[in-house]
Amino acid sequence: MERGRFITFEGMDGCGKTTQFRMLAQWLRDRGKEVVETVEPGGTAIGQQIRRILLDPASAEIQPRTELLLYFASRAQNVDQVIRPALDAGHIVLCDRFTDSTLVYQGCGRGLDTGVVLDLDRIACRGLKPDVTFLIDIDLETSLTRAKRRNERVGPAESRIDEESAAFHERVRQGYLALAEAEPDRIVVIDGCEGISEVGQRIRAALGLRTGDTRV
Repeated sequence: MERGRFITFEGMDGCGKTTQFRMLAQWLRDRGKEVVETVEPGGTAIGQQIRRILLDPASAEIQPRTELLLYFASRAQNVDQVIRPALDAGHIVLCDRFTDSTLVYQGCGRGLDTGVVLDLDRIACRGLKPDVTFLIDIDLETSLTRAKRRNERVGPAESRIDEESAAFHERVRQGYLALAEAEPDRIVVIDGCEGISEVGQRIRAALGLRTGDTRV
């Protein structure tokens, strides 16, 4: 059986990636594709418990290395329990964040050694890398405004990262753009300041080009 495709969505908080992630999943299913959706951190029952610790505002004292290890603990469980089995079954796997997020948030944002991040990725993910990554890029002001609006709507249960300084979030954005420049064959940068439908159209067009399948 042909291995499935692994597609990830990345970007700063408020960029609209989760909306686009869900839209693409439904669009693919409407065309008869077998799609598995997952998220990092989270994606499994164990991962959800880790997610609550990581994103809870009450976890303000969590140390950067502790944070890093927890992210990869969630990811290792997700890879073994959800992602690899789905890919081996020939399904399309869509993941909301993956190791790119850790490279930019804990590496660029927190200042941790990216070599250590990649070492942990090799242990947790065992060589698994996305086939295509959509980086939905927005400017810092738009990111912070949208994240604040979202937290006012749904509550502050997962807002710890949002509360970091503007300088932190700008380092994250520049880290993402540097990754995209370094891996243009994998990472597709999409302007997230356009309308929801326009962003979705660009994602679908880019996916068709990257996979060589215009039906996708």
